[in-house]
Amino acid sequence: MFNKIKEALKKTSEKFINSLTEIVTGKAVLDEEKVESLEAIMLQSDFGAEITDSMIEQIRKDMKSEKIRDVEALVSTARNVLKESLIIDSIKEIPENSPHVILIVGVNGVGKTTTLGKLANMLIKEGKKVLIVAGDTFRAAANEQLEIWAKRSGAVIFSNYSKDPASVIFDALGETKKEKYDYVLIDTAGRLHNKKNLMEELSKIRTVIKKQIPSAPHDILLIIDANNGQNALRQAEEFNSLLSLTGFIVTKLDGTARGGIIFNVCSRFKIPIKFIGVGEGNDDLLKFNADDFTDSFFDEIIKK
Repeated sequence: MFNKIKEALKKTSEKFINSLTEIVTGKAVLDEEKVESLEAIMLQSDFGAEITDSMIEQIRKDMKSEKIRDVEALVSTARNVLKESLIIDSIKEIPENSPHVILIVGVNGVGKTTTLGKLANMLIKEGKKVLIVAGDTFRAAANEQLEIWAKRSGAVIFSNYSKDPASVIFDALGETKKEKYDYVLIDTAGRLHNKKNLMEELSKIRTVIKKQIPSAPHDILLIIDANNGQNALRQAEEFNSLLSLTGFIVTKLDGTARGGIIFNVCSRFKIPIKFIGVGEGNDDLLKFNADDFTDSFFDEIIKK
């Protein structure tokens, strides 16, 4: 897992770590010009203003006190600031005899349906019984994808393309009262966060879920594409204001040099990252671990 994370973060890490190394390598003097260069690199990698300001402020303090004299000391400062920005996921208590209901939301193109399929695959490998609900009744391709994932992973799929999404979800949750599932993963149609009517439909879906299982949904997870930068933050703001998100799934980390979005979104919303997508393979959705993630980020420079 560590190596997968490290490989996925390679583009972001190299850009950031090379900047750190250049600041303090050899006889180079750590001066304001180099600190400003690091600040620019962080902002370009989507770490965000809050974390960037915090790190630069701490580096300047350590420069004054002469705590930073080499790469190791600078890395220690950087790593501490980044780790502190990550929100630790708390263990969720699920009522007895209730499945863990997860509502998956997001805009078009972030890899929502594929990610849900990978999540089902992960849970079934852990020995869980999983029901996938095809709540995207508008896009036939999405449902075909889910059917493939269900067959591949061994999950049960519930679908009815003749009904609206809320009705399908209501009926599906009714089935969980007849047969026990450990997890119910609910797919929803991709929607633009600035389209009011589509966003309001999600409120209706959440209400319908509660009618069948009052304690649910136990998790509402927003999938964001690491490549989307500031737009991903706007998506998070809109979805969170409507649904009170419980977590994020960040996809496509392997294809971007802007992986700083992980630290940025955690710091901004105080909501944990639940899973990260690090590749195209079936097993390339990983449970997020703050320590592993930060350590893998700095692994190459620590070895030097």
